[in-house]
Amino acid sequence: MNARSTAGTVALVGCGRLGSAILEGWLKTGAVAARDLIILTPSGKPAAEAARALGARVNPPLAALTGARTLVLAVKPAKWREALGPLVGALNPEAVIVSVMAGVAAADIRAVAARPVARVMPTTAVAQGRGVAALWSDQGEARETARSLFHAMAEVVDLDLEDHIDVATATAGSAPAFIHAFVQALARAGEAEGLSADAATRLARGALRSAGAGVETGEPLETLIARIASPGGTTRAGLDAMTANGDLDRAAEAAVRAAVQRARSF
Repeated sequence: MNARSTAGTVALVGCGRLGSAILEGWLKTGAVAARDLIILTPSGKPAAEAARALGARVNPPLAALTGARTLVLAVKPAKWREALGPLVGALNPEAVIVSVMAGVAAADIRAVAARPVARVMPTTAVAQGRGVAALWSDQGEARETARSLFHAMAEVVDLDLEDHIDVATATAGSAPAFIHAFVQALARAGEAEGLSADAATRLARGALRSAGAGVETGEPLETLIARIASPGGTTRAGLDAMTANGDLDRAAEAAVRAAVQRARSF
């Protein structure tokens, strides 16, 4: 994908793990050109330095924010007021705020910024142009501005309710780590059955890539499962063991519920 954003000059506030992933995705896909970027970060970050080399402005005087039509707030939720407050006076009056923070309500951000707000929860795979991003806003301009920032590097999923952002955070934003943990557990199980640690890890990682290739077809998950799990075969035996007594569903529900509760505690 290679579609330019319609967000104009973009100010990215925060360049931690998620902010850096977003920045890398913009540069990889061309959604936002480096020359259209202002990056505000309290410490040096490799992604910011790479963008600087391509023409981005890193930590310029606050007066530069007058030219920014979009501000992406990618700081830790506990620090957002401290980060946003000093910027509001310098920000373009027509700017849109796009928050990628968990657990911070749009109304609270709007009360400080006095500007339209959209909330987006992307996965860090936006860095490779292969992410997914949940999007919510009750303001059309903000929603479309946010969509233009992410659609080139993520599948954008619109949400009807702001409360669903926290659920999306758990279902997608946190889920890659859940899936990696399961693959790690599969590797350990393979090792316990006699594989070397290296072989078990490589096979489990390869299985994850194979599963991802299946998902890319867009076919229903039930179809993808049925294609591999023949009746009476080895895969069906393993699936039956995982789902016995509802263990698989309970594990997934526990992980999502805990992540949602954590997001709502910020």
